[in-house]
Amino acid sequence: MSNKDNARMTRERTVKAHSGWLALVIGIALIVLAVASLVLMVQALGMGVPPIAILARVGLIVLLVSAAVIVFAGLFTLQPNEARVLILFGSYRGTVSEPGFHFANPFYARHRGKAPSSSDGTAGTKAVEASKRLLGLANLSTKISLRARNFNSETLKVNDKRGNPVEIAAVVVWRVAETAQAIFDVEEFKSYVAVQAESAIRGVASHYAYDQGDDNEITLRGGGDEVAAEMTRQLQARLNIAGVKIEESRITHLAYAPEIASAMLRRQQAEAVIAARNKIVHGAVSMVEMALNELEEKAVVKLDEERRAAMVSNLLVVLCGTSEAAPVINTGTLYT
Repeated sequence: MSNKDNARMTRERTVKAHSGWLALVIGIALIVLAVASLVLMVQALGMGVPPIAILARVGLIVLLVSAAVIVFAGLFTLQPNEARVLILFGSYRGTVSEPGFHFANPFYARHRGKAPSSSDGTAGTKAVEASKRLLGLANLSTKISLRARNFNSETLKVNDKRGNPVEIAAVVVWRVAETAQAIFDVEEFKSYVAVQAESAIRGVASHYAYDQGDDNEITLRGGGDEVAAEMTRQLQARLNIAGVKIEESRITHLAYAPEIASAMLRRQQAEAVIAARNKIVHGAVSMVEMALNELEEKAVVKLDEERRAAMVSNLLVVLCGTSEAAPVINTGTLYT
């Protein structure tokens, strides 16, 4: 991210709100005074008080009720890992993140705009539409949760490094770290996370082969920790502008696309058979060598080159065969 982009970022300012309990007591006191004034006004009507005095009492009651409403409008609560962004007539004043019962300027905005509609050009992916459904309300609150959240991506079809189509999905654990950036630097940070997460997953999948890479090459199937670290790095770079911190990202689904799955399965089976045969032959050769050495060291029998070759052939057939060998008993001499 360039220095110019960093300069455009909205920096979070932490402020402390007043205690809400004192404001609550003042609001209740104003309501009590308004009720008492109303009672006195009713009594004054029966005593023939001049109309001007009645109007004055009405004005006092209206003033007391209005003051109480304004006081109550400034009350708000915050739970642990929750924050409220204070916006006064479009100007950012700070962020309150301390949990408890608070009082702030009643004219601070309660909403920060409306959720983006499908006509604003941001629609087009399933992730965006899903995130919009999760928003619930059209008006976006100035309260933001700072808790960790999960984003489960859709199963995406991507070409890996070798051009093979694979299906991949991932889970991303994230949280809001900078409330001012999350609100003011992107249109809607939940939709932004959804879109950028899918983009990062596609980018990572296209830079690695599914499996069977070159020597020491990291693959999607075999390099779980390395691939997850690279995905986290790319996601964090994309989401810095939104004030979002990526806690963890992991691949949850990985498979070849259906159109090549059967062919790739046969290839994997063939590679497994070749690997098993290679190990069997290596072990069989070692066993034959050990048997011949033992026969020579203990002088059990002396074999010429032809009979040694025959014994090696027979032992390899027995050791490398896929079925049990049927022994043939020779009742004659060794050379008949």
